[in-house]
Amino acid sequence: MSLFSMLRAPWPARLPLRLPRPAFGWLPHGRGIHSLRAKLTLANVALLAFGIVLATGVSIMGMRHYLLDQVDGSLNKTRDQLASSHLTMSQVDALGAIALVRDRFMPATGDSGRSDSLYAAIDGHGRVLDVAGIEPTALQRELAAAERDPATLVAARAPHDVRLDGDPYRVTATRLDDGTYVVLAGSTAALHAGITKALKLDLAFGTLLLALLACLTMFAVRRRMRPLEDMVETSSAIAEGDLTRRIPSSCETTLEVEQLRIALNSMLHQVEAAYRTREHSAAQLRRFVGDASHELRTPLSAIRGYLQLYDKGMLTDEAQSKRAWERMMGEADRMGRLVDELLLLARLDQRPELRFRNVDLSRLVRDAAADLRAQQPKRPVTVGGAEGALLVHADESGLRQVLGNLMANVRVHTPPDAAVRLRLDRADGVVQLCVADEGPGLPPDAAARIFDRFFRASSGPGSGLGMAIVQGVVTAHGGEVGVRTAPGTGLAVTVTLPGAAAAGRG
Repeated sequence: MSLFSMLRAPWPARLPLRLPRPAFGWLPHGRGIHSLRAKLTLANVALLAFGIVLATGVSIMGMRHYLLDQVDGSLNKTRDQLASSHLTMSQVDALGAIALVRDRFMPATGDSGRSDSLYAAIDGHGRVLDVAGIEPTALQRELAAAERDPATLVAARAPHDVRLDGDPYRVTATRLDDGTYVVLAGSTAALHAGITKALKLDLAFGTLLLALLACLTMFAVRRRMRPLEDMVETSSAIAEGDLTRRIPSSCETTLEVEQLRIALNSMLHQVEAAYRTREHSAAQLRRFVGDASHELRTPLSAIRGYLQLYDKGMLTDEAQSKRAWERMMGEADRMGRLVDELLLLARLDQRPELRFRNVDLSRLVRDAAADLRAQQPKRPVTVGGAEGALLVHADESGLRQVLGNLMANVRVHTPPDAAVRLRLDRADGVVQLCVADEGPGLPPDAAARIFDRFFRASSGPGSGLGMAIVQGVVTAHGGEVGVRTAPGTGLAVTVTLPGAAAAGRG
């Protein structure tokens, strides 16, 4: 291999790593820059742009470092070979190196009129020397002028950059034995051009990737955001009054959005149920106020009428006065019972603290049957399953209230000779009390409202609060009340209560 063969090959050009900042001259269609779709698209594009810039910068720097190392390696090898040969300039001429120097270092003009490799011989006084009788060219003189102190360049060892007539070069130097300095230079213009082409290719491909990513992101986000748009539409429909509207399921949804959809649908179901309950409660309250006013107005009207008769002196007869007094006392008692029942219902609505203890329900049933026989001796009353003790964990006064209301309901709304059956049963930790009569029964529409307050199936006596109180007391005990009736078949009321052991475990 010849002494300067490493300087024959051209080298790619070097390029400054100053990249233009990507410009986004567009915005995603939709709701502007503040929409989630636009923000996600811009975030993805910005992250990819940052990655492309970073990857391009790293690759360009790596390429530049690798190619400059090759240029510097070739220059250093030539310099070291000259230094280790211990030649003088005259010996180089005598050994026939002039032809080699002329072939390797004399400026050989190409298409650009520039040389890829260059040298200059400088004596100790800084003068540029002729080589083989050939005068230095202008480019060689410019190289010598650029390196005024070759000794410093020799001591530096590592090549550095210099520009000669506008073109970039890498320069190093060595010292021959006779004190002559040889400055060696290798062009890096081709290196610059190569890296420039690589950078343009990276930028073009990166721009295409950014545009493709923006389109794909907008499409994907639009598809993924469809469930959220359905939520907005559903909320708007609910705000307009359609409480039955729900968020539909989507096959393109994500786990988080599906969880949100399920949670919102559950919340909307509860809101609808609460709204329906409130409407029903408001309707019940209006009906309750109207019924209570009607029930209270009747005794008050009667009492006011008798008082007006007394005030006008129209009750002169002792019998009339006594009858008026009895009627006013009766209406006052009726009004008092009505108020007491209303207060009891109000306390039951507030879930009062009941005095729970083990109560013998069999004894209470037998007592209620005995009271009914005493009040209506002609009525057949039978009791079943009440032999011995049957304990329930309950409030005794509340159970007496339930039995008293059921017996009063039978006494008031059935003929005096209609048979009544009371039966107790215990199974699976619960106790059932059934009170069945052989009265006229109720039609289905009346049976559906039997537990409504102030509901009366006929215009007979009673306030219409008895069965409502029964349901309230049983519910406070954690039990249930059911009815079975039909016209002509009588009425059967079944009360289900927790047994003493089951209630104690609760």
